[in-house]
Order: sequence, then C-alpha cells, then structure tokens
Amino acid sequence: MTYCIGIRLNAGLVFLSDSRTNAGVDAISTFRKMMVYEKADDRFMVLLSAGNLSISQSVREILQVEKIHNGDNEPITIWNATSMFDAARVLGSAVRRVYEQDGPALRAAGIDFNVSMIFGGQIKGEAMRMFLVYSAGNFIEATRETCFFQVGESKYGKPILDRVLTPSTPLDEAAKCALVSMDSTLKSNLSVGLPLDLVVYQEGSFKADQVVCIDDDNPYFKMIHTTWGQRLREVFEAIDDPRWDGGDADHPLMVGSGRFETVRKITTPNEKIV
Repeated sequence: MTYCIGIRLNAGLVFLSDSRTNAGVDAISTFRKMMVYEKADDRFMVLLSAGNLSISQSVREILQVEKIHNGDNEPITIWNATSMFDAARVLGSAVRRVYEQDGPALRAAGIDFNVSMIFGGQIKGEAMRMFLVYSAGNFIEATRETCFFQVGESKYGKPILDRVLTPSTPLDEAAKCALVSMDSTLKSNLSVGLPLDLVVYQEGSFKADQVVCIDDDNPYFKMIHTTWGQRLREVFEAIDDPRWDGGDADHPLMVGSGRFETVRKITTPNEKIV
C-alpha cells in the first residue's frame, strides 16, 4: 500500500508521495512512487503511482518511450505532446500495453491488475492540468470543484484536504496541508511510511526548484507531527463534554428529534420492534 497526493491550484501544483512497499509485516521495502519529467522552458510533469509495484514500474519504464498514433503526423509521446490531455493519453496507452503483456500471467497467478496513478503538470501553451489514471488506462481530470486527487491509502488524510483546500489556496499552505494529511495517514496505517517525496511547482515556470526528500530527521516534518497532534488535542479539549443530566447547557445533547424517535429497548423475548 502507499499514499500519494496531487493538488492543482491557481498558483501551481503540489505532489507528495510516501515510499513504503510491503508484502507482510516482515517484508517492508522502500521504493519511490514519484517520477518527475522536466524539459526546460517547455514542459513539466509529475507521475505518482500506487498499486502493484511491478505493474507501476513497468508502466513508468514504458512511458518514457511510449507512442500513440497521430495520423500522418509524428507519433505522440510525453516529450512532444502539445497538451497534458495528450500526455495522459500516452500514459493510458502505456498502462494498457503492460496489461496486454502481463495481464494474462497475473490472472493465472490469481493477482489482480491493480495500478492507479496521478499525472499532472504543464506544457507550454496551455494551463496546468492533472489527471487520475485508472487500471484500464482511462482517466478523469481535476477541476475547480475537485482540485486534488489521492491514490493508495487515502481515507485517513482526506478530511484535512477537504476542509482546507480550495483553488485559491497558496502553494506553501497547500504543501503544509499535504504534509499534515500524510502525517495523519502515517499515524493510522503502517503500510504507509517514510521517506516522503515532495514537489511544489509554480505555474508557468516549467521547472521545479522546490523538491525535497523527507526522512525521520527532517525538522519541519517533525514539527508538523508534534504540533498537529498537540493542537488537535487542544481543540478537542476545548469542546464541551456532553451533559447527560440536563441542566443549563449551551449545547444540550439530550434533545428529542423532530423526525425520528429514540431507539427502543427490547425487554422481553417476544417483543418486536418493527
């Protein structure tokens, strides 16, 4: 399992991935889930992957040279595509090529063809775009209403992203939000682990200077881990406890519902609640 986040904002893009791959509690390994493709002053793209490691590694290898037919014109690759949509089509083609090669053998071994990817960036001449690519090679695009994608073990880190992120969120704030989301996931799931890879891309730059590998000794992430847990406890303790005995409460709990009745108790063997 893994956890990867891709965020598309007005100001740029944020990508964050862990690096843990495990086949059991005593078989834990570290493999990078992020690939960065950069062509100076022309294009910048990032690929994050989750799922079966052998599949995702094969897809990444093939993506470097994958071509899709373009009529009488030169075949489209990620290096000459004129739009991120076409680059995502090339990625989808690479996924399907791996399925054609390995799918039958995987099925014979009882293994699902399981891979999901976040692919985002900017090609000169168009706006930034980001896609979520599925095992069939099809994909959906991030919009202003859904400005982030997650793959892997997403449920633990999603609430903070839902509450904080909007298209107008500044890049540094979004990076902080992504790291808090990752810390929440690390806290609750052993299948996600350090080190982390973080890339922050500024719109229109076609390069990324803000690239960092975060390990156990990273001072900022250690601060995030300590501060987030402490502040959560402070907020939790500041919320009033429920008052069960009535009394003068600002926010009483023992209030009847105007639509539903209170759950009924069964007191005899023959009693029915329907």
